[in-house]
Amino acid sequence: MQSSVETLSPTRVRLTIEVPFGELKPEMDSAYKRIGAQVRVQGFRPGKVPPRILDQRVGRGVVLEEAVQEAVPRLYGEAVEESGVTPVGPPQVEVTNMEDGSSLTFTAEVDVRPEFDVPSYDGLSVTVDAVEVTDEEVDEQITALRERFASLSTVERPAADGDFVTLDLAATIDGEEVPGGTAVGMSYQIGSGQLLDGLDEAITGASADEERTFQTALVAGEHEGKTADVVVTVRAVQEREIPAADDAWATGSTGFDSFEALRADVVSRIDRMKRLQQGVDARDKVLEALLDKVEVPLPEGVVDTELTWRRQTTQEQLQRNGLNLEGYLESEGKTEEEFETELKASAAQAVKAQLVLDAVADKEELGVTDAELTDQVVRRAQRAGVSPDQYAQQLVSSGQLGGLVSEVRRGKALATVMEGASIKDSQGADVDLEALREDMGSPQADVEVDEAGRPFHLHDDGSVHYLDEQQS
Repeated sequence: MQSSVETLSPTRVRLTIEVPFGELKPEMDSAYKRIGAQVRVQGFRPGKVPPRILDQRVGRGVVLEEAVQEAVPRLYGEAVEESGVTPVGPPQVEVTNMEDGSSLTFTAEVDVRPEFDVPSYDGLSVTVDAVEVTDEEVDEQITALRERFASLSTVERPAADGDFVTLDLAATIDGEEVPGGTAVGMSYQIGSGQLLDGLDEAITGASADEERTFQTALVAGEHEGKTADVVVTVRAVQEREIPAADDAWATGSTGFDSFEALRADVVSRIDRMKRLQQGVDARDKVLEALLDKVEVPLPEGVVDTELTWRRQTTQEQLQRNGLNLEGYLESEGKTEEEFETELKASAAQAVKAQLVLDAVADKEELGVTDAELTDQVVRRAQRAGVSPDQYAQQLVSSGQLGGLVSEVRRGKALATVMEGASIKDSQGADVDLEALREDMGSPQADVEVDEAGRPFHLHDDGSVHYLDEQQS
């Protein structure tokens, strides 16, 4: 086999591969065997039809085409290894010459890892917010906990904001019942705004067994966008009673010895979450500081793939939350063009991070052990709610195992960079990430909680994925 490399750009090359026909013999034999097993020829057992007979029956060209399709991946891989280039995407292959019995020539254009000088990462300096737990934050958490233990009691008065009511609903359009628009004995909290527009205003001030009517625009179903007439009957009004923040509640409902012990535990939990967040912020800023020190030409195909993945992920997350892109953009005050610009920038930054961290890993000669890979599989299986064996099988069958290995290796590269960085908080104190290592290496290692209490997973490329369930 002969191969040559033509540089098309700093991130793309064209390999030209030429092989004598004789090197295709394994694939030719395999093609004849597969085709022979499918062709029935009188006087021959399946799979035992001679090649010359198959050439007559199906055509020599069919055999050659199947053999070439099987041979090209093998020959491409050998040419890549021989050339020393590092592909970062799938190749675009074109057969330029195929002479039966003589030779095969094809080209393969592929995005490759660009060459660049790895910047020095000793002494990177970043500053993160200091950790401070305020009384307001503690009170908010305790109030939320008390609300979980609230009880409901029926009251003989008109319904007010915050009350829970039992309702009967019936929606009609032009006197015709709306499919799915009838409900009996439904529980609803006034002010939650989780049912129909106009409902809160209609039932506020209504007493038990009182009927009210209002109109609302339907937002789903076959009558979406139309205005419906709704008759709502309040069957019962219940008031929520929140327990007092005292020792009796703390000991009876939460298992703590006293209210002060409960409060101390809440302070400790918030402090831990903030320190984990501080560690994530430090990781973000160290990576950003490293990336700012180097210019890297980015493979367009890889950036496009990353951008497509981010678009799909955004759509899926919005759909899971019952939203669409238009509504999300409106709530964020962004245009579609601004959103697309941000998405492209984040995709490019993620690809740059991958390339730089791969280069650091090469420089440090970092590898991934079986134990490290197994640890990651176990963590991710726990988050996915499946067994480690199932998760591992999914990785293998989907061809994503190599991606996981790369991600773990990049994580080790970033950890190496962070070890040499100077990280201080806004008050000038050193941030000790070593103290967080055990927590950040736990099964919830990649799961953090932001300042709004939303749990998320931080990928090694710096991207953030918010989760649906709270992790504690």
